[in-house]
Amino acid sequence: MPLFTLKDKQIAAVNSTQFGAEGIQERTDLQAALRDNINVISPDTMVLSEEFSGWTEGARRIDLLGIDKQANLVVIELKRDETGAHMELQSLRYAAMVSTLTFKRAIEIHQQYLDKRGIAKDAEVEILGFLGWSDPQEEQFPTDVRIVLASANFSKELTTAVMWLNKRDLDIRCVRLQPYKFGNELLLDIEQIIPLPEAEEYQVRIREQAEAQRAAARSSRDNTQYEFLDQVYNKRNLVLAVVTQYIHDHPQTTLTELRQVFPNFLHRSFGVVAPIERALEKGQKRYFLDESQILRTGDNQTVAVCNQWGIGNIVPFLDIAKQLGYEITAQ
Repeated sequence: MPLFTLKDKQIAAVNSTQFGAEGIQERTDLQAALRDNINVISPDTMVLSEEFSGWTEGARRIDLLGIDKQANLVVIELKRDETGAHMELQSLRYAAMVSTLTFKRAIEIHQQYLDKRGIAKDAEVEILGFLGWSDPQEEQFPTDVRIVLASANFSKELTTAVMWLNKRDLDIRCVRLQPYKFGNELLLDIEQIIPLPEAEEYQVRIREQAEAQRAAARSSRDNTQYEFLDQVYNKRNLVLAVVTQYIHDHPQTTLTELRQVFPNFLHRSFGVVAPIERALEKGQKRYFLDESQILRTGDNQTVAVCNQWGIGNIVPFLDIAKQLGYEITAQ
């Protein structure tokens, strides 16, 4: 969007420029400025680390790694060029790599970041204060992983890919950073272009509806039922029965341990189990929420089991159930 000056009843255009032409370096200038003012591209976000590469000895590094108020990890990738070349692919790889980050590890990472910058603060105190938690809640961290891409501009190929991925229940935001030259000053127009802020809530509802329709379409093409402990179940009720039986067989299992047995990747949108508070936030159509269906773990956590199961995601769950020694027979 062009900028204009208004002076003495005259409107004049402010000339746009490029970061390279103004001698702005990607890491030492742009990244450093955004690191210390992260809310201009990702509101309600706290930077955990810069140039993070805790999973590899190689050269791959996340420009900025943060958390938001909902305890989501936020992968932030920056480019000063006009296309944002391959940012979406790179960020997806990074998001997958940090998705298993624990709260304890997040504290270690942030403490290293603070120490490196010479900031005399306690990482755990800072993170707990930002999240509004009185104590660490390992089982609720991370809630999910979000991605923020910030660039001078984005190619059509990239924006098309991002919009398609967002329809598949990812959360990727594109923020355009357009520099302008005004006398001796450099102005910066910062605009979120995907999703459009005014349409964001609507797009979330559309995305959830599309996911429900895809799940219904998958399940409608396969009506296989399963016998488990002399009872016959459809897919969704089988998952509830297996998780319920596992807790019955292992009553001391904590929520964290339960999620290790039934990992969230089995259902990338909602996980297999969730704390009751999060299940209620996601909506009553996503989890088993009748009183008789609510489960309690060994650490006294109340949890709900996801009920969104079809041909597209039941097979990995069956594999894990069989590895646990449960005999399940397709009818």
